[in-house]
Amino acid sequence: MDYGEKGVIKEIDRDLKDQLLGRGIREGKTIRMDTKQPINGPVVITIDRSTTSLGFNLAKDIFVEVENGDTSNGPS
Repeated sequence: MDYGEKGVIKEIDRDLKDQLLGRGIREGKTIRMDTKQPINGPVVITIDRSTTSLGFNLAKDIFVEVENGDTSNGPS
């Protein structure tokens, strides 16, 4: 995903689902990419009305269908 893009979470690696559920991150939710740091740094997303950061290793296992129809896994 690129900065400011929105998309719907289509799939989350099953080993991470419970860990992310506490942050409100689950399949079917719409998210927006706010920022991402270079060199595998953290990613900041907004989901519902909450903003949270995810480590690159978590973010790369979240598969998102971007609003223009592309499917992206984690940060680009």
